[in-house]
Amino acid sequence: MAVAFCPDCGHRIKLGAGTREGQLIMCPNCDAELEVISLNPPELDWAYVEPEEEEEDWDYEDEEDEMDWDED
Repeated sequence: MAVAFCPDCGHRIKLGAGTREGQLIMCPNCDAELEVISLNPPELDWAYVEPEEEEEDWDYEDEEDEMDWDED
């Protein structure tokens, strides 16, 4: 059984026999989302998670036009 370390907290994580490169796992100690980047030697790195798309596209220019700016 291979052992790798969380890059965030340093916790020792056992990798099972079915573990594969590219697999996403969570650190049981700090809940960091990790990716298995190598099996020989075993190595973990922070997982790249695509940000969710915003449901609304903000148009800041329109918001500024609607605000009532008091200029004294």
